[in-house]
Amino acid sequence: MDSMRDMPGKPQVDGNTPTDNRDGDQNELRQQWETVSNHMRAEIGEASYQSWLRPMTVRGMTDGVVTISVPTRFMRDWATAHYQDRLTELWRAENDALAGVEVVVHSAPCTAAEAQPKREAAKAKEAKREKGDDLSAPLDSRFTFDQFVVGKPNEFAYAAARRVAEADSVPFNPLFLYGGVGLGKTHLMHAIARHIREDQPERTVIYMSAEKFMYRFVSALREQNTVDFKQQFRSVDVLMIDDVQFIAGKDSTQEEFFHTFNALVDQGRQIVISADKSPSDLEGMEERLVSRLNCGLVADIHATTYELRLGILQSKAHKLGVQIPAKVLEFLAHKITANVRELEGALNRVVAHSQLVGREISLEATQDVLRDLLRANDRRVTIEEIQKQVASHFNVRISDMHSARRARSVARPRQVAMYLAKQLTSRSLPEIGRKFGGRDHTTVMHAVRKVEELREHDTTFNEDVELLRRMLEG
Repeated sequence: MDSMRDMPGKPQVDGNTPTDNRDGDQNELRQQWETVSNHMRAEIGEASYQSWLRPMTVRGMTDGVVTISVPTRFMRDWATAHYQDRLTELWRAENDALAGVEVVVHSAPCTAAEAQPKREAAKAKEAKREKGDDLSAPLDSRFTFDQFVVGKPNEFAYAAARRVAEADSVPFNPLFLYGGVGLGKTHLMHAIARHIREDQPERTVIYMSAEKFMYRFVSALREQNTVDFKQQFRSVDVLMIDDVQFIAGKDSTQEEFFHTFNALVDQGRQIVISADKSPSDLEGMEERLVSRLNCGLVADIHATTYELRLGILQSKAHKLGVQIPAKVLEFLAHKITANVRELEGALNRVVAHSQLVGREISLEATQDVLRDLLRANDRRVTIEEIQKQVASHFNVRISDMHSARRARSVARPRQVAMYLAKQLTSRSLPEIGRKFGGRDHTTVMHAVRKVEELREHDTTFNEDVELLRRMLEG
């Protein structure tokens, strides 16, 4: 076999690139690279290998330096930061004359004959792209890759998002990002969409919430215009759906989304999805859709660490152009742990107060300005905690909190949990409804009124609710 490019699953050695024979011929280089890449494969796992090492091509060796090329700048930066030292170490074990490994970007030049059809295709797609922009939700100019602070909890999701944004072909389908509120899912979604639009303007990108997708589908059904709907969504290059958990329990919308998903995958189009939970944990989703969502790359964003929160605050202060004492930033990073939005909002309040009243930013002033927020963060109750505590108290399953069952033995505990969620969290009624199986905000309002009414007339019930409240707040 003359070239590694003919061997499935293995990185390539470019047989067309001359190698300095003083440092070893092409056959020796190929054997060394095969040994090195197999070591790396065992160390980093199959998924990382396929994502980062498989696309590498060994270009040659000159003066003891092996040159390896990758197709994008991001891949070069990632490989240099994460793998270059280890590649050098492993290669030296195979060749003691090796001086180092260099990773470069290499894209095959486009001939004039190839360029003309590309220009014509770009013109042909312009109208479709503009139509896609009209369908798409607006992108927040603050949400770019450069503005995303990377740390341990989000580095994998960030790397996957950049890979999708910079790839010429679909690297994995779909990319499924999940994590709690305010941890950066939407930021990465906007960053992907913006990068593709700027770097490859001929590609059609639609970014929207699952709620908006459902609204457009329902409107198409009402207007008996589903043909146009299907054509709009099944002819895009990149479809991005945020908060897909919103369509849980919406059978007709899931059906249409499933067929749209399949159509785009079959055409080799990119799909990016975000949710608050992993595909397997989404309640009210059809099994076949869950299976489809799991078939690509699932990347979770963990809760922030102290180091990441401090890094975010430092970055935010730098952008604001404000000098903030280190002890103030450290205090905020320790105290506000729920999500990044709240953390940035707290810093904005501190800076705004200082500028408006002319008071120097200090630890004492920060504690004074953020008294209400800090008190809430001292004991923050989550809806998941409430559901778990209520289910245990009333001896029902946690899954009953999301189910469609209406039996009183299940419905009453669910209403209590909704009531406590309204009392003990800062979540809006629609957000609470979504946490209870995608229910409407009016259902939550009814539950709150019903529990308040029962508390007034049923002493035993009132004592149960008060006990649950004290347990959760304690």
